[in-house]
Amino acid sequence: MISLINGVVRSIGSDKVIVEVGGVGLAVSVTTQTGSQLNIGVPVQLFTTLIVREDALTLFGFLDEESRSTFELVQTVTGIGPKVALAIMGSHSPQTLAAAIAQEDISAIEKVPGIGRKGAQRLILELKGMISDFGTAHKSAHHQPVWREQLTSALVSLGFTAKDSDAAINSVVAEYAENGVEPTEIELSELLKKALQSGRRS
Repeated sequence: MISLINGVVRSIGSDKVIVEVGGVGLAVSVTTQTGSQLNIGVPVQLFTTLIVREDALTLFGFLDEESRSTFELVQTVTGIGPKVALAIMGSHSPQTLAAAIAQEDISAIEKVPGIGRKGAQRLILELKGMISDFGTAHKSAHHQPVWREQLTSALVSLGFTAKDSDAAINSVVAEYAENGVEPTEIELSELLKKALQSGRRS
């Protein structure tokens, strides 16, 4: 995994830069904002993620580690791949994205090219409990719905780890979202039953 590169910028495109590292030119996919902050012939340090596909190796680069971590985190959301993740990072900083998720601001997220309203709802649902991972304002770290806190507590008391309970809850929330149902409309006992079934399947 290539996670950091230091080199000299040799060319800058709208969504890609070439960075020369040890005599080799590496093509790095970047947001327009990142490209606009670079200059040809000037040294740069980029925090990178290498995405491996059957037909391609693609390097994505960011100017700070927080942006790289956020890029990787949003890809854990169902249906979001690296291209859409990069579009999200081009429209939001880690801080504004965290705020939009904490405030459930669907309109701020659905403006991202390629995500749409359902994608924005799913992103909020699946990342809401992980908002503190963005390392942002203290308030957002505690902004979890009461039903989710209660459900997490119940699952942990039944032997789930925090990570497993999060995964189980996200699965249940996604299932309800497919049918246009809000978790707040469902009895906690029913949510718990569904989460337990989901946990057993994983």
